[in-house]
Order: sequence, then structure tokens, then C-alpha cells
Amino acid sequence: MSEVKNRYPFLIPLLVVMSLMFIWNLSRNINDVLIPHLKRACQLTDFQSSLVQSAFFGGYFLLALPVGQYIRRFGYRAGMITGLLLAAVGAFLFFPAAETRFYPLFLTALFIMAAGFTFLEVTATPYLSNLGEPDKASSRLSLAAAVGSVGATLGPYIGAVFLLHATDTPETVVQQFSPNQLAAYLNAEAQLVKIPYLALGGLFLVLGVALFFIKMPDIQEKGERNIRLKSILKFKHTVLGALGVFCYLGAEVGIVSFLIRYAKSMNMDGLGEQKAALFITLFMALVLVGRLSGAYFLQKVNPSKMLMACALGAIGLVFVAMLSTGYFSIVSLSVVGLCTSVMYPILFTLSIKNLGAYTKTGSSLIIMSIVGGAIVPPLMGLISDSYGIRLAFALPILCYAYILYYARKGHTVK
Repeated sequence: MSEVKNRYPFLIPLLVVMSLMFIWNLSRNINDVLIPHLKRACQLTDFQSSLVQSAFFGGYFLLALPVGQYIRRFGYRAGMITGLLLAAVGAFLFFPAAETRFYPLFLTALFIMAAGFTFLEVTATPYLSNLGEPDKASSRLSLAAAVGSVGATLGPYIGAVFLLHATDTPETVVQQFSPNQLAAYLNAEAQLVKIPYLALGGLFLVLGVALFFIKMPDIQEKGERNIRLKSILKFKHTVLGALGVFCYLGAEVGIVSFLIRYAKSMNMDGLGEQKAALFITLFMALVLVGRLSGAYFLQKVNPSKMLMACALGAIGLVFVAMLSTGYFSIVSLSVVGLCTSVMYPILFTLSIKNLGAYTKTGSSLIIMSIVGGAIVPPLMGLISDSYGIRLAFALPILCYAYILYYARKGHTVK
């Protein structure tokens, strides 16, 4: 064991952080199934149901800076433990939310879970970036992201098993229910969230306690304690990179949030919500394949050129989906996952390049831009409610167009 530790001094910390990435990605991607489930259980519009993502990713935006300050003061390990315990509290709140079927309480639970995940994400990404050779940071992050993608792939499937039905109850049938029948039906739907979220809460709690007993190396960047957010604004490539992350996550979350809704809008025989959720699983599985490949290719290929190719591919696939119908259209949207797979690790490493003592503050700014996942889906929901679900996918195209610009010019360090 000591031989392995000497040869791979960062092995245990790497495994710990990758495990955390697995579990928070699994939890986060259940949201994509939670949206249609709560839309039905709480009788919401597309816009209202998309507020699931707003509550979740809004937590990242509001808490990224305070979390960055907390981590600077108490260190990475304390940040991980705090994040796990907060996520547990949020998950346990799903029990009273299900009992009352009160939508704002569901949103509160998601916000608290997001607060915990903000600690984990602000901690994990820069920690991995500095845990080893700097020139292999993109590759290391891509490998870790691939592990997270396994959780992201399993999340929608697990969510579909627990929250969706093999055969949907037609809306025409629901409309014929008496008030008592409707209340019983909606309450039964809301109760379905209890088992998966109580299980997640228990897992977060166990992991948080276990981390007290695991040794993690303390990583410090020289001079980091005196850095303020406004100081990072002078780094143009970091600011533009943060906007790139906003667009990347907004587009990805928007696509998967409305993938089930889009599939159902075509009224194809045999394609219910549970089966449609498999296309989200396909999307995430392709993200996994791309990140596993990226862990190798990003050591050989210029990251900015890879990002440019991925952005062009994503734009083309969404266009094809909007102009086609049937399974071909749905699969085209799913394959976007392959193009988005390495966008985040590339955007992150290009954005914090040469920041030195500003690294943690820059990381906080980038994590704040995850708010794209809170803003783009509701905008898509508004477009869907007003003009139809198909037109809503024009918004991700605009997001990927900006990423194309960043890959070509915006990432240059000045």
C-alpha cells in the first residue's frame, strides 16, 4: 500500500474527489426527470416546471462567492464535508415537500441541495487542476468529468424508474377525475420522490462523516488570501470563459430539461415519459463516451481547436433536430451530448490559465456562471408556452455560437 502511495501520491485524493463528482452528477441529473414529474404532480406549465433548474442552478450563482471565501479560510477538505452535509439536508426536505405537495418547498429543497453541490464543485475542480502536473490538468479534469458522467448517465434512468410510469395516464383521463380522485392521484404522484431522495440524503450524510477520517493534502496558491472578485475582472479570458460556461450549461440543461417534453409533443405511439427518459440517458452516456475519449485526446490535440469542433457539431445537430421529426429528431438532440462532453473541462482550464494566486477566485466566478442552467431553461419554457417546444431549441444554438467565438478568439490570454 505504501508503495502505491509513493508511486501515486495523489491517488486517494483523486479517488475521493471523483467519487464526489459521481454522486453529485447522479443527483443533479435526476432533475431532468423531476421536471416532467413535478409538472404533472403539481400541475405546472412548461415555464413553471423549468423553475426546478432555476432553483437548483440559482444556488450556484448566489453561493459561489461566499463558498469561495469559506474554502479560502477553511480549506478544500472542510468545503467537501460542508457540501455533503448541506446536500443531505436538502435531500431530506423532499419528505415534507412530498407530504404537502407544495411546489415552493420542492424548490427550497433543491436550492439547499445545490448549495451543498456548490461547495463540492467550487472545491473539486480547482483541487483536481492543482493535484498533479499542470500541463495535464485538462486531461485529469476530463477523466474526472467522465466519472461524473457515469453518475449523470445513471441519474435520469434511476429517476425514470422511481418517478415516471411505463404507461402514462392520458391527460383526457385526468381531466375527467372528480376532485377527490384528482387529489388522490396527484398526492400519489408526489409521494414517489420520497424513496430516491431519502436514499440520497443518507448517502450524503455517510460520505460527509467518512471524509472526516480521510487524509487530504492541503493545496494553497501563494498570495491567494488577499484576492477579491473585482481583481479577477482584469483577466479578459477568464470573464469571457465564465460567459462560455454560462452558455454551455444553459444549453445542455435546457436540452435535457425539455427532451421528454419534446419527445411527447410528437405523439408517437408507445413513446411515454419513461421511455422518452431513455433519450436523456443516451445523451449522458454519449457525454461519458466523449469525456473518456477526451481524457486521451486532450493530451494530443489543441484544446481550443477541440472546443471549436465541438461547438460546430452541437450547432449542426440542434439545427437538424429542429428541421426533422420522429425518432431521428430526438436522437439528433441526444447526440449533442457527444459534442458537449469536453466543453466544460476545456472552458474551465482555458479560463483559469495563468491565474496563479487568483485561481480560487477565478474558479468562483466560473462556478457562478453555472447560473446559465437556471436562466436558459425558463427562457426556453416561455418560448415553448408561447410559440411551441420546437422553436425553444433555437436558444441552445445561440449559446453554442458564443462558445464557438470563445474557442476561436475569446480564450487568448492577454
